Amino acid sequence: MKFSRLSGQEGRQYSISLLFNANKVYDRQVIEGIGHYLQSTKVDWDVYLEEDCLARLNNLDNWEVDGIIADFDDPVMQAALIDLPIPVVGVGGSYQADKDYPNVPYVATDNMAVVNCAYQHLKQKGLQRFAFYGFPPDEEHRWALERERAIVSLCEKDGFKCSVYRGYKTQPDTWHYSMNRLAEWIESLPSPVGVIAVTDARARHLLQACDKTNRLVPDQVSIVGIDDDDIARNLSRVSLSSVSQGCFDMGFQAAKLLHRQLNRQKVEKPSEQKAKSPPRVLVPPIGIIQRQSTDFKALQDTYVIQAMHYVRQHACRGIKVEQVIDYVGISRSNLEQRFVQECGHSIHTEIHYEKLNKACKMLTETDTELSEIASSCGYPSIQYLYAVFKKHFGQTPKQYKRNAVNMT
Repeated sequence: MKFSRLSGQEGRQYSISLLFNANKVYDRQVIEGIGHYLQSTKVDWDVYLEEDCLARLNNLDNWEVDGIIADFDDPVMQAALIDLPIPVVGVGGSYQADKDYPNVPYVATDNMAVVNCAYQHLKQKGLQRFAFYGFPPDEEHRWALERERAIVSLCEKDGFKCSVYRGYKTQPDTWHYSMNRLAEWIESLPSPVGVIAVTDARARHLLQACDKTNRLVPDQVSIVGIDDDDIARNLSRVSLSSVSQGCFDMGFQAAKLLHRQLNRQKVEKPSEQKAKSPPRVLVPPIGIIQRQSTDFKALQDTYVIQAMHYVRQHACRGIKVEQVIDYVGISRSNLEQRFVQECGHSIHTEIHYEKLNKACKMLTETDTELSEIASSCGYPSIQYLYAVFKKHFGQTPKQYKRNAVNMT
């Protein structure tokens, strides 16, 4: 074999191979964490990121590397790298059974903590009915089953039932069939219900199924995904709440473990590890990123629920109260009275709040120009945006942004 021999000398440059699929948000964030470790510690590594990592597994004998950090969610990759004579660190989903852990240092998602983060978020919204949209069991998605077990366990502990639907793999030739079955499951759920999806991609399926069945999100179905994937989030009209995993920290911890191995600090060579198990690091999630899909309020009146749904969808398009009345289909006085009883304020005020909240969010979380913020939030001009902020906060938009940044 042509694997490099470790000299054990400090200061030498090591050749490191990263085996990840950079097309996946999870893997990209792990790689980013690895890069941060390299920058913060100034280690002298010559890093090679494989473009097609699986293709090179057939040519392992000709690799000239000192260490590897790899995605061990892939069983083929795990099997190929498990007994190499060089340091290898695995990254992936966490598995409850010890036999499922590879015999290498391993950094994994704390799936119980991830699911609990989503579950507690939905509970805090006042929801008492829960469901989980998972993934069909297979060797590449062992973490999906663990997340399923986590939500079932959490619900049972609190005395709640949890409906579980695993669905089908996403394939072009079965897409419509799969979505029809998912829609049927959505229709079978009680209302209101909080649904946790195993990934953001599966959460987007839920949003599409709710649209297909006319189930209002979040008033009837509140949805939380996992990954905080901006691609999945931006493909849906309803912005998706999601649990942000600690992928960045996973990459950082994986690089740290490999660094210790390479320098023979705290982690022995594989031949010396017979007496004890290799280190395993579970990384908790960063937290929940709350967006529109879980902006649930415990409303009882069907007409108010419909009105609230329309306001959330169209407030920033410059709608007036009359358009909400037309959508719901009852008299203005009747709907206004119902709305005040349920929400404590008028329909006009709700439209105002929706536009203002979006403007505040864009100000504090983006570098968008004020003219674009005004337009995106349904204000006719920058001057109008300034007038709203001065009246509501006693500050200009720029002052509001500056003060919000200073507070953080």
